[in-house]
Amino acid sequence: MMKTAMFRIWRGDGQNGEFRDYTAEISEGMVVLDAVHQIQAKQANDLACRWNCKAGKCGSCSAEVNGMPKLMCMTRLNELPLDKPVTIEPMKAFPIIKDLVTDVSWNFRVKKKIRKFKPRPPDAPDGTWRMVQEDIDRVQEFRKCIECFLCQDVCHVLRDHHKHEEFIGPRFIVYTAALEMHPLDTENRLEDLKKAQGIGYCNITKCCTKVCPENITITDNAIIPLKERVVDEFYDPLKKLLRLLRPKE
Repeated sequence: MMKTAMFRIWRGDGQNGEFRDYTAEISEGMVVLDAVHQIQAKQANDLACRWNCKAGKCGSCSAEVNGMPKLMCMTRLNELPLDKPVTIEPMKAFPIIKDLVTDVSWNFRVKKKIRKFKPRPPDAPDGTWRMVQEDIDRVQEFRKCIECFLCQDVCHVLRDHHKHEEFIGPRFIVYTAALEMHPLDTENRLEDLKKAQGIGYCNITKCCTKVCPENITITDNAIIPLKERVVDEFYDPLKKLLRLLRPKE
């Protein structure tokens, strides 16, 4: 039997906007993105919504559903309370372009500023490297990131305090962790993390881990280890003394 549900969708741009109510027919297996497409087709042809794969792998359809950052294509309607309107709005950590579409270009500018991979020289006679499998496994989790930026959206440092110029956010701490923990990498990014990238702003609420659609353990496996490395490097009393005694280059 076909059911109907109410959807309260944000319409507007960065200057003006409001929530508007729509109804959509709901059938078994539908996700939020299906309902948005139905509303686009039948009631609001000009509704702006970014999407691509509809399989939870491109990260394009990020939005806030009932106040929680989610991928619309992976949020099933049978898991939501349909006795009241389903609220759909754009991510709050980024400027609104139109309706559900936000400008996430800041993220790509941040990524360009992170020091790139710098491999050590080959250590085998045939010009290849030798690595321990355990070291390789450690960084594989971080490579699952689809750059949906839900972790950036839920981070209170960006979402509520708008520290975009001082903090790179959890997604790029994960990216940095993948480089810093790579068994072949020799670049040192700790000073950047401490100063320009603001890792000290993170107070480990684990909200980024909670919303990650790829189930990356962002806080425990990326943020905390990098925080510990920064503390060891800059706040360990012995290392601090050695830096003072070390001749300046």
